Amino acid sequence: MVLKEYAMVPPSANTSSRRLIRQQTRQARCTLSPAEQEGFSQQALAQMMPLLTRLNAKKIALYLTNDGELDTKPLIEALWHKGIQVYLPRLHPFCKGNLVFLAYTPSTLLVQNSLNIWEPKLDITQMILPHRLDVVVTPLVAFDLSGNRMGMGGGFYDRTLANWTTRGKPFPIGFAHDCQQVENLPCEHWDVPLPMLVTPTQVLTFDSTS
Repeated sequence: MVLKEYAMVPPSANTSSRRLIRQQTRQARCTLSPAEQEGFSQQALAQMMPLLTRLNAKKIALYLTNDGELDTKPLIEALWHKGIQVYLPRLHPFCKGNLVFLAYTPSTLLVQNSLNIWEPKLDITQMILPHRLDVVVTPLVAFDLSGNRMGMGGGFYDRTLANWTTRGKPFPIGFAHDCQQVENLPCEHWDVPLPMLVTPTQVLTFDSTS
C-alpha cells in the first residue's frame, strides 16, 4: 500500500477552542480510506507488540474502534493469540462519567451503550479494578509532542488514570493516527498527560511528571 503524507492540524487551530481541534482531527482520521486504515493498524501493531513485551504486560485494557480511530482489532487478536488477558471499558452503571473494565474474549457478549459504542455486557464476575491492569491503551482525538491527550470531552480516561503515577499502574499508552498530532494542545488541570504514545510510525515517550 502506498502511504500518503498527512498534514498535521495547522498551528492556528492550536490557539482556538478545544472543540475546533476535536472537529479537525476527527475529520482528518475519518478521511482515511479502508485500505489506509487497515495498513495503519498493521503498522501500529508492529510498533505496539514489542513494547508490550518489554513492559511484561499480562493484563491489558483496550477499546473497540469508533469514529475513525486507529483500529485495535489486529492488536486485540494478537494479544489473544499470545494468551494475554484483554479487557474493555464500559460505562459505570452507577457513577456517571466513570468506567469499569471487563474481560474481553471472542465469546464476550457486546451491547451498545448510550454513546453508541460497543461494550461488554455487565457481568461483575468479569470485572477488574483499574490498578490491577498492567496497561491501558487509550483512545484519543488529538495529542501533542508534550504527551498531552485530548479525548471526546467526557473525562472518562482522565478519571480512570488520575492516580496512576502514585500507584504505578495501570500504565497508559495512547494509540492514534499520525494525523491526530497537533502542535500544542490547550489543557485543563484535570487532563492526565501520557507517558507514552504509539502511532503507525512512532513510539513517543514523554515525561509524565513534568
